[in-house]
Amino acid sequence: MEWMVFVLLFYEFFKAGLFAVGGGLATLPFLYDIAARYDWLSAAVLPDMIAVSESTPGPIGVNMATYAGFNAAGVAGSLTATVALVTPSVLVIICISKFLARFNEKPVVQSVFASLRPAVAGLIAAAGWQVFRVSIFTLERFALTRDLTSLVSLPALLLFIVIFVLMRKLGGHPILYIAGAAVVGIVLGL
Repeated sequence: MEWMVFVLLFYEFFKAGLFAVGGGLATLPFLYDIAARYDWLSAAVLPDMIAVSESTPGPIGVNMATYAGFNAAGVAGSLTATVALVTPSVLVIICISKFLARFNEKPVVQSVFASLRPAVAGLIAAAGWQVFRVSIFTLERFALTRDLTSLVSLPALLLFIVIFVLMRKLGGHPILYIAGAAVVGIVLGL
């Protein structure tokens, strides 16, 4: 039944790729669901994977699918999960490219694209909230201590506020802030 792992990997990551319209962050709700049901990855490691994926070349979803697939079934598993994640996008792009030029100006097509925007924004906002919640709130520590001061990681919250203010005031490329936050996180052990 070893082949069943490959079927499950393909099925789960194909589904994530099919419904995660809007990019890698939109795959996070699916990845949390996969983490809850399989031992390929854990919800606790997802924030670290996000940080690494945001700091390295390549899309987040692809990096995470590769990681989870490798945990499940080695190199063949990583290839299976990665191919499964990108296959829906490739198929959709091929279909759209065939028909979009002909139907782009139709009101129905414009309506479909207009209705996808809020859905994508919602998926990305949900993913952002998940990352924020796991990064800032320390619910496990609070559950153990029941001390309100242990509910929030103050260093993480402070780093978030500093980066947010600096980005608003100074602008600049996000990769500079990602690199700076990585250095601060390593130095402070966050």
